[in-house]
Amino acid sequence: MSFQIRDMKEEDIKEVQQVAKTSWNDISEGLIPAYIQENFLNSAYSAEMLKRRLAVSSLYVAEVDGKIVGFSNFSKVKEGGKVELGAIYLLPGHQGKGLGSALLNEGINNARNVSQVFVNVEKENETGVNFYKAKGFKKLSDFEDDLEGHITSMIRLVKDQLNDREI
Repeated sequence: MSFQIRDMKEEDIKEVQQVAKTSWNDISEGLIPAYIQENFLNSAYSAEMLKRRLAVSSLYVAEVDGKIVGFSNFSKVKEGGKVELGAIYLLPGHQGKGLGSALLNEGINNARNVSQVFVNVEKENETGVNFYKAKGFKKLSDFEDDLEGHITSMIRLVKDQLNDREI
C-alpha cells in the first residue's frame, strides 16, 4: 500500500474531524458512553480548536489515494527536549499497515532536539498501548482522567533517548 505523510493544512480539517470521530468511536465503543464521546469530539476537534492546534503544535496527516486516513498531533519541543504526543488516530481499516509508525516518525524527525516523547493512553485501549510499547515506550504511571464527567483509567508512557530519531 502506498501512502504519503505530510503537514496538515487548514483545508484538511473536515477530513481530520471525520478520522477523529470514526477512530474514537471505534476505540471507545463499550468503554466511554456515546454522548461523552460526542461532547469530547465536538470540543477537542471543532474547526476552531483544530485551527488553534495548527498554530501552536505540529499536525501531520496520512493519505492513501488522496484521502486522509490518519493524523498525529505533537506539541512543540519544550524545555529539556520534551514533546507531548497528543494523538495518533487511524481509520480502523488502515491500522497495522505502517501508517501509525510513519506518523510517529514524522513528528519526531521534524522536531529539533527531542530527548523524550510522552503520550497518555486509555488503559483499556489495548491497540494503542501495544502500539506504543512496540515502539519502545515505557510506562511511567497510571492515573485517572475526568473526561466530560466520565472517569477513565489512563497510562502515561515515555520514549527516551531519541538519538536515532526514528522508532
